[in-house]
Amino acid sequence: MKKMMIAALALVATAATAQVKGRFEVHDMGSFRLHVYYTNDVMNDASFIVEGNDSVVTMEQPLFKDNAAEFDAYVEKMGKPVAARIADYHVGSTADHPVLMAEGMGSFTKGPVYGGMMKGFAGTFGEAMASLPTGSVAEVAFGTTRTIAGTAFHFDRGASTDFPAASITIGGKAYFTHWAPARAHASQLQIASAKAIDAEIAEARKSLQSGATLFIGGHGGASGKEAVEFKIAYLGKMKEALASSPTPEAFVETMKAQYPGLPGEENLAGLGKALYNAK
Repeated sequence: MKKMMIAALALVATAATAQVKGRFEVHDMGSFRLHVYYTNDVMNDASFIVEGNDSVVTMEQPLFKDNAAEFDAYVEKMGKPVAARIADYHVGSTADHPVLMAEGMGSFTKGPVYGGMMKGFAGTFGEAMASLPTGSVAEVAFGTTRTIAGTAFHFDRGASTDFPAASITIGGKAYFTHWAPARAHASQLQIASAKAIDAEIAEARKSLQSGATLFIGGHGGASGKEAVEFKIAYLGKMKEALASSPTPEAFVETMKAQYPGLPGEENLAGLGKALYNAK
């Protein structure tokens, strides 16, 4: 996991620090509305607002000041109080407000892996980043449900090779995890070993069993069931390619041949290197 964080810093170190403003989309989930904020930042982060009748819940608030200002203005315009702020996989611009986290994630964010990553981001992005959170943290045990703003949030363990955070089923209709499923090649930040391939397949299958119809992530935003099904098949092909290819270069060519023209081909070289270094 430490290698993954070093890779994250390396990938964003050369990116421009100026932030292009994001965009919102709204999904009517029946008993609640889910607002997805695509930050358009260098890490393809997404933030969320779960809107109930009388109040809202924010999730994964943005990391950069420009995005935070746009997100906060949108929340204020909704005219409803914030009942809770959930920081699951990503800490962000929650300032001194109390936050909810999965059990163990609070201390993990202050440890050498996550804490070191955030220090690295601060060194890279400087004043473009929002101040790190200072509010109190309340942890939610895995396997439990919290009803907030009239909506049930069920916290379960996320992928076993990822941060020790939660996959969260929202109102029985939306499934949140670290990476939104997408019809694109994976990167070394998500998949860094054969064990991670298996863990992500298991997590994707679990998400389909949740009964959700919308699948969201702190990276990528929102997708439908077909993106989850694609991810499972894609990771199966990746596992086969890893087993049959003698070198990272051969692995890359095999994946390109399996999925010609699939977005994210630029990620394959780093992905192959990570997978073969982990062998």
